[in-house]
Amino acid sequence: MNQSTFGTRFTVSTWGESHGPALGVVIDGCPAGLDLCEGDIQAYLDRRKPGQSRFTTARKEEDRAEILSGVFEGKTTGTPISILIRNKDHRSADYGNLAAAYRPGHADFTFDRKFGLRDYRGGGRSSARETAARVAAGAVAAKLLSQIGVQLQAYTKAIGPVWVKNPDPAQITLNPLYMPDAEAAARAQSFLDECIAAGDSSGGVIECRITGMPTGLGEPVFGKLDACLAQAMMSIGAVKAVEIGDGIAVAGMKGSEDNDAFFAIQEPEQPDSPDQEPLIVKTSNHAGGIMGGISDGSDIILRAYIKPTPSISIPQQTATREGKNIELQIKGRHDPVIVPRAVVVVEAMAALVLADALLMNMTSRMDYIRQIYG
Repeated sequence: MNQSTFGTRFTVSTWGESHGPALGVVIDGCPAGLDLCEGDIQAYLDRRKPGQSRFTTARKEEDRAEILSGVFEGKTTGTPISILIRNKDHRSADYGNLAAAYRPGHADFTFDRKFGLRDYRGGGRSSARETAARVAAGAVAAKLLSQIGVQLQAYTKAIGPVWVKNPDPAQITLNPLYMPDAEAAARAQSFLDECIAAGDSSGGVIECRITGMPTGLGEPVFGKLDACLAQAMMSIGAVKAVEIGDGIAVAGMKGSEDNDAFFAIQEPEQPDSPDQEPLIVKTSNHAGGIMGGISDGSDIILRAYIKPTPSISIPQQTATREGKNIELQIKGRHDPVIVPRAVVVVEAMAALVLADALLMNMTSRMDYIRQIYG
């Protein structure tokens, strides 16, 4: 299988299947000297692991991170960092009736047609379980970004028809849906209870806000920062659309409404010095922190639109590998909504993109190189 590696300078390669003995990730390109321990990674994995509420799968996994290489005496060594996450509560027997049938909404059919075989036990490589490895890598990337003041915070923006109206970041961790709005969270939970009672599921929207961004990250043509972020988000199995800034709303705006004005708030102490630049900010942020594919120093705001969980208990029409039409009822343990556990996945993938862009940007200008080697 190709394309299990992501990134250019800060690269991650994930491996493993949902019902195998373990899964994990190898991170290459992380600079030496970064303080890192298993606890840094565990804090992220704990936000993703199953069994946290009635709105997540009952599968019980510790998702305990084990660092196997690349860290010595609490600091990264500059060599590949290998992280292992063991699977302990996989019940492959729950998927026995899926050996010959394609689950609607899953990758069963396309995976089978591509490779000529598939692991029907929970989807194998196509399972959302693979994202645990991404989250572990994203924790390392976020730790790297924090060293220069970049912070990422993702949260649930919507569940089904219920949208956050009065955001309060303090509320994010106070409800099982990670919604920054107590009233919206209560209505969303009632909506999900209705879905569960009907054997159905829901989709939603995750928003991620990235603060402390330096200017200049991203490339102006094929490596645009927003394009890289969109690719990263769309690589998450349940994501069907991505927005940056005002997103699709800009299609209905005028240029005078969408353009972000600039304002110089500090002149350089030595105007003729090529190493000093005036401090310029935007008066609005419709662009979501990225212009021309390059970060502009404002907060980056992105949204990922998540489809409803395809594993539902309502009988569905499908076909077998041999071409027989059947009715399928999926059993086992499944999330009625993916969104709450995907919040940290969106955050992790954004961190991976930014860490990679940060390292790539270090050689974009001669004055940067002089600061290191001059």
